[in-house]
Amino acid sequence: MPGEGGGKAGSCGRETVGSEIRVVDEDGNSVAPGEVGEMVIGGDGIMKGYWKAPKATAEALKGGCLYTGDLATIDEEGYIYPLERKKDTIISGGEKVFPRDVEDVLYLHPSVLEAAVVGVPNEESGESVKAIVALRQGRQATQEEIIRFCEQYLSSRAVPRCVEFVDELPKSSMGKILRRVLREQHPHRPK
Repeated sequence: MPGEGGGKAGSCGRETVGSEIRVVDEDGNSVAPGEVGEMVIGGDGIMKGYWKAPKATAEALKGGCLYTGDLATIDEEGYIYPLERKKDTIISGGEKVFPRDVEDVLYLHPSVLEAAVVGVPNEESGESVKAIVALRQGRQATQEEIIRFCEQYLSSRAVPRCVEFVDELPKSSMGKILRRVLREQHPHRPK
């Protein structure tokens, strides 16, 4: 029965009695296990709407379900694996680039303490990848070094075109890096 038994590493669980959770594509069709889509929640416990925000409510609630804005995958047993916010996805030359994938590579670099990735406007590809990096105390790295490092692990569309170095990254009270603030603080500066 859904919701019973133990969890799986990296999963946020699966639907419980009285709720429905699906992972869907852009057309609202359920994706196959392992494919990426948006997490959609149905059931009596979902919100009725945003306070005095009918447009936002119409975007989030469709067909009695809440479109969460969270990208995820689902496995054959119905366990959901959240990836990141849909609005954080970078579309570069028609290819989806997930910031977490790029950040995971940046964290492999021995000089990187913290890293975040945002999409910035690019006339040729729509968006390009920009990395904002805080270095470990006493360590150094250049933009070119970070880019060359990423080229070893990522597709050409996912490699940062620009790297900015900061002392620390803005975080929420829960310690989560705030990409929204980074997009505002670090606008794209064409070369």
